[in-house]
Amino acid sequence: MTPIARLLLSPLTLILALAASPVFVQPALAQGATISFGPMTQDTSLPVEIKADTLSVNNADGSAVFTGNVLVGQGEMRLTAAEVRVEYAADSRAIRRLHATGGVTIASAQDAAESREAVYEIDSGLVVMTGDVLLTQGASALSGQKLTIRMKSGTGLMEGGVSTTFLPGAN
Repeated sequence: MTPIARLLLSPLTLILALAASPVFVQPALAQGATISFGPMTQDTSLPVEIKADTLSVNNADGSAVFTGNVLVGQGEMRLTAAEVRVEYAADSRAIRRLHATGGVTIASAQDAAESREAVYEIDSGLVVMTGDVLLTQGASALSGQKLTIRMKSGTGLMEGGVSTTFLPGAN
């Protein structure tokens, strides 16, 4: 299972477990929900495939901007957006950072996270999704304004008007 799949599978399982105790869940969700994703690994050695309508390359600052129907794939993970800015490391051999804007969706298997914007720092494994964030697994959902995922430690934090919808007894 890919890191994104584990990332998107585990938070709702935790939320469902906590939902059995509404006194605990509701105050926690009012301020922000700390989410445990469990242990995960990040395999940045897999090839990254990017498709888009247009590509603009800036050799001066080591970046490339893909626009229109952008699809980024690595392993089972897929990211779609209207625009993705790719920043390369100083040696121009590795991607340092992805900045996606415009209807961003990160998906793997049956799980998905949507937002207006997402920034993925490859080396640190930090993913920050902002603007009307919606994390779904089947019929269950968790929403807020900012989702910060620390892929290397397996933790995440949903902030800003956090709300959850779940089916009792579902995993």
